[in-house]
Amino acid sequence: MCGIVGYIGDKDAYPILINGLKRLEYRGYDSAGIAIIGDKTKIFKKKGKVNDLDMLVKDNDMSGHIGIGHTRWATHGEPNDTNAHPHTSENEKFTVIHNGIIENYARLKDRLEARGYSFKSNTDTEVLANLIEYIYIKANGEIDAEQAIRLALSKVIGAYGIVVIAQDEPDKLIAARKGSPLVIGIGEGEYYIASDATPIIEYTDSVIYLNNDNVAIIKKDQLTLKTIDNDKLEPSIQKLTMDIGSIEKNGYKHFMLKEIFEQPRSILDTFRGRVAADLSEIRLGGLHNSMPQLTNAKRILIIACGTSWHAGLVGEYLIETFARIPVEVEYGSEFRYRKPIIYKDDVVLAISQSGETADTLAAINLAKEAGATVLGICNVVGSSIPRETDAGVYTHAGPEIGVASTKAFTAQVTVLTMIAFILGKEKGFIKDNDYKNLIKYLVNIPDKIKEILELDNQIKDIAKLYQNATNFLYLGRGYLFPVALEGALKLKEISYIHAEGYPAAEMKHGPIALIDKNMPVVIVATKDKSYDKIVSNIQEVKARNGIVIAVVTKGDTIIKKMADHVLEVPETNEALAPLLTVIPLQLLSYHIAVMRGCDVDQPRNLAKSVTVE
Repeated sequence: MCGIVGYIGDKDAYPILINGLKRLEYRGYDSAGIAIIGDKTKIFKKKGKVNDLDMLVKDNDMSGHIGIGHTRWATHGEPNDTNAHPHTSENEKFTVIHNGIIENYARLKDRLEARGYSFKSNTDTEVLANLIEYIYIKANGEIDAEQAIRLALSKVIGAYGIVVIAQDEPDKLIAARKGSPLVIGIGEGEYYIASDATPIIEYTDSVIYLNNDNVAIIKKDQLTLKTIDNDKLEPSIQKLTMDIGSIEKNGYKHFMLKEIFEQPRSILDTFRGRVAADLSEIRLGGLHNSMPQLTNAKRILIIACGTSWHAGLVGEYLIETFARIPVEVEYGSEFRYRKPIIYKDDVVLAISQSGETADTLAAINLAKEAGATVLGICNVVGSSIPRETDAGVYTHAGPEIGVASTKAFTAQVTVLTMIAFILGKEKGFIKDNDYKNLIKYLVNIPDKIKEILELDNQIKDIAKLYQNATNFLYLGRGYLFPVALEGALKLKEISYIHAEGYPAAEMKHGPIALIDKNMPVVIVATKDKSYDKIVSNIQEVKARNGIVIAVVTKGDTIIKKMADHVLEVPETNEALAPLLTVIPLQLLSYHIAVMRGCDVDQPRNLAKSVTVE
């Protein structure tokens, strides 16, 4: 889980690389480093943020037209200057930056040490650099750098996205990918390399996404694409659709706040063009050829991690309610290791914001091997999950830079809602008039979220009161239970306050023991068929002197008399309530974290895309 950037061309490399690292810092921010080819290869590495690296090199000669940079999220070895990338082989023949994990690095390291190699860092990446060099030197001039890299990678078990500088061939960069994303931007007489498109879009909109086992040999005026086995490939050039404004803060203090406030637009963009103007139909073009499998599925498996898993839980409620198809929601990390039972007539829905989540990708491969139909819900065009699945739907949320996911969640829920409505209509469980009414409710969601965002100052006032709390409890029922889970996760992620989400009825089965005058309890309690039950849960909390922060339907008078704080959201169909009720929870987490002095966009120990196990 790291950010990779590279440049080769006629421009000064350093400004491009350092700017690219700043754009990629959401992918990893334990340490950063840079290597520039000038008269010799100049390498600078520093623990901390990219700005710390920038300060380190500011008085040095950074001239050169070829270079690589890296921002790290630590896997092997603690964050420090030594473990920061790039890593150079012992005889300085090769310099490597790497995203991923070399699973057999310990065995390779033992073999290299037996042959006289020593190591400065605790990383698996330094092992790879020395393995490439060992193969290259042992060949005694009979192979070039590219061959040495391909031979080394054939001995590696694990995932990698790498870019390599070879001392003896300083006019090129060599990149390779297996399991960890790499994209190459094409300019005029120049190329850009990155782990995602955010550092590239200000220079070019023409890109090549590397597939697994691809190796790219890049000179400033030439790109050659091969497999690890040396088979030549024809590059597939694609156009980027994002714009530079989408990855800027645009006046907001943090990306997370900007992305919370973008949700009316991101949800609109997700259903725009998919809902008929007369509200009579929803059409998801990416699933058109897969609708028979979906409609006739005996079971749907939803596979995801983190926030996407919570969206999947909402999807379970929606699909089972409207389409009457059994749904199981699985963590990608557990699914792949517990010998799951997968039938050929199962449909697997894989959900991921980045499209690069390692555990979800591994689960996809397992499902495909079992013969199931595998569909994707993803935000990043050209990422691995859309390429690995049989079909799917893009969410169109736009780039999400804040590590704590917000607009990606609501966009994913929007797609799952549309899928549930389509399936319910196709299977005859939703009548024509009801179908049109449900679509109308969906189309009105963006305007209703705009209303909720006007509560920002009210939510900020509540945050002031509870910024020093040590624990929070989040409760919800039905469609709103996953919202409680998501609200608790947001608070944990960015404020470091312990928080738990529970089905409200489960409170009496353990969590009620925690409730006292110091425990804020956030209860998602809009009017639905469980309303009377949730009112009883609130009474139970108040009977134990708990503090109640309730998210309620606008105009509610019953809970307003009971709760310490009430946040009102507009009325909607209960199936769409998750799209509204999650918004105040996102804002509450954001304001508490800011007041606690936390780094909201880059919380400790977390990175945006979990591309390693």
